[in-house]
Amino acid sequence: MTATTDVMYRLLVQGVTDYAIFMLDPHGIVVNWNAGAERAKQYTGDEIIGRHFSCLYGPEDLAAGLPAAGLRQARETGRFETEGWRVRRDGTLFWADVVIEAVHDEGGGLIGFAKITRDRTDRRAQQLQVLAAREMAERHRDEHAATSVFLDNVIATMPSSVVVQDAATGLIRLANRQAELLLCRCAGELVGRPAATALPAALAGLLRSVIAAAGQPAAATVTVEELVATAWGARMLRMRALAIGGQDEQPLYGLLIAEDISDEYAASLRIHHLAHHDGLTGLPNRELFRQRLGEALAAGAAAGTGTAVLCLDLDAFKCINDTLGHPVGDKLLRILAQRLLTGMRPGDTLARLGGDEFAVVAPLLGVEAEAEALADRLIEATRQPVELDGQRIEIGLSLGIALSPADADGADELLRCGDLALYEAKRAGRGRHARFHGALAASARYRRLIETDLREAIARRELSLHYQPIVRAADGVTVCYEALLRWHHPVRGPIPPLDFIPVAEETGMIHEIGTFVLHEACRQASRWRSGRSVAVNLSPAQFRSPALAAQVASALATSGLPAGRLELEITESVLLDPSSNNLALLGQLKQLGARIALDDFGTGYSSLSYLRTFRFDKIKIDRSFVREICDSREALAVVRAITGLSRNLGIVTTAEGVETPEQADRLLREGCGQLQGYLFGKPRPAPALPEAETAAPARLRGA
Repeated sequence: MTATTDVMYRLLVQGVTDYAIFMLDPHGIVVNWNAGAERAKQYTGDEIIGRHFSCLYGPEDLAAGLPAAGLRQARETGRFETEGWRVRRDGTLFWADVVIEAVHDEGGGLIGFAKITRDRTDRRAQQLQVLAAREMAERHRDEHAATSVFLDNVIATMPSSVVVQDAATGLIRLANRQAELLLCRCAGELVGRPAATALPAALAGLLRSVIAAAGQPAAATVTVEELVATAWGARMLRMRALAIGGQDEQPLYGLLIAEDISDEYAASLRIHHLAHHDGLTGLPNRELFRQRLGEALAAGAAAGTGTAVLCLDLDAFKCINDTLGHPVGDKLLRILAQRLLTGMRPGDTLARLGGDEFAVVAPLLGVEAEAEALADRLIEATRQPVELDGQRIEIGLSLGIALSPADADGADELLRCGDLALYEAKRAGRGRHARFHGALAASARYRRLIETDLREAIARRELSLHYQPIVRAADGVTVCYEALLRWHHPVRGPIPPLDFIPVAEETGMIHEIGTFVLHEACRQASRWRSGRSVAVNLSPAQFRSPALAAQVASALATSGLPAGRLELEITESVLLDPSSNNLALLGQLKQLGARIALDDFGTGYSSLSYLRTFRFDKIKIDRSFVREICDSREALAVVRAITGLSRNLGIVTTAEGVETPEQADRLLREGCGQLQGYLFGKPRPAPALPEAETAAPARLRGA
């Protein structure tokens, strides 16, 4: 559903005058008010919007708690429907059909209610008149002629279509003007003709069924809502039919009353669609996705076949939103949604769960390879660049695959398995799919355990700092120490940083941990008799915090460490964040007097442009190049290029991961100024450093 269509539809609803349509928030507050509502209730939108909808009920209904009861049923079951008397502003009453439907967002959360009220006073009066006339006719057979005239007048003026069929002959005995207009566009075309041929099949069949059931104990009024071919095209009709007469010597007739509810039905369908589909792409939303998944699992269990869930996530979509803006991101999502649909099988369901997250239900799989083939098609569908607003956008897709019954039987567990597989696909390099396996669940449990224990470790002050020397390449003299975070678990012993640092970044604990590292490293370095510098790593999450400069200033002030002895290391991944605050924050840190080092240089994509606009104090060559410098011409060429660039810009270079004398010699010959690695020392706690005063080991302090 396009945005233009949505606007056209809202304008259409606002312009409807035959019945009131207005929206409520989750608490029952009126948030909009159409022309039909103003006509029915005699209030303008300005007078009602912002008030609780119970103000539209009379004192008796309020005392009976009807507004709250209707809202409660709609919230619990999705729909509340009733009819009864309602009061207008001037105190007059009208008979109304009332429908309240709950509306949910993509995540399944309740965002409000749609309330449709239609004035049925005339129809109610007409129904009562018809009933009264029928009873009068039965009580007063001698007055049949007068009653017939009365009924003719009532029926002729009814806005609903009325048709009467003679059961004995099958001919139409009566058709009011509304019926003639609806079915023939003119008067005098129905009476006297066989109902079987003159009426649409739906109407003729309904009359035939009530006539056939006449006199049976279960015979009653039959009500049907159906799309019927009329002289004005297909229209949705609400049809009520019953048999009259047929007792003693009375002739038997079939009576049918039809009401055109096409507009009301279209509005109801639209509200239902909005509740189950994503407003941006028109795809099923999370609620409809879960419904389809449940149906697929049930069908698969009955047929003995499999069901696949594919969890999809666009790679680097946030970067596109940040650099090109959300309108471009929305256009891209709509285009990619259509591309993904081309890779689906008949019967598959593609849903947008939110943001750039999509999911697929693939039912009735014969073999597992079908799911992988579907994943390959979806990845290929997004591989081609998209041209938008003069921009060439390249984006990838990562997928996780989970199968039922092999991986899980229930919907929630199957989705969880798909999410774990998606995480594995992203961890393995993105732009690919991964199949769920048991080890992923074990890994997820381990990560949850790490998260829980890490929170406790912060509270118990189990985190500490170790320091690795950075030496001058020319003579091996230590010039700086890099502070490295360590965690010694009281039960499991040392926990590798690669296990807990990513968890800390994902959960936000990295901010508290980063503050501790800054303060503790500055405090301990301030005690070093040698006056050597200390280097502290900043995570991308810390660098995005507007409070970072203040935290650095606080650590320097509290410890008394001269700012020139503090080096702050940021990775190239930080510079990949397109935020316009990067240079401003780097400038703030530089103004404090701290030295700024660019870590892992050569592994990213955007650092060269930053070297032109910001003067870094140091570039650290990534260990992947150092490891192969003696054996790989390519690695040597990269190192030579970095050292040459740094020399021309007047920037110090530090090579990481130096483990052999041969590597050190080669780096010295290439002009690398500083070296770091196990060849010169492993990380050690502060008390074990040569220049440290005797002091207790550093421990995490609660802030």
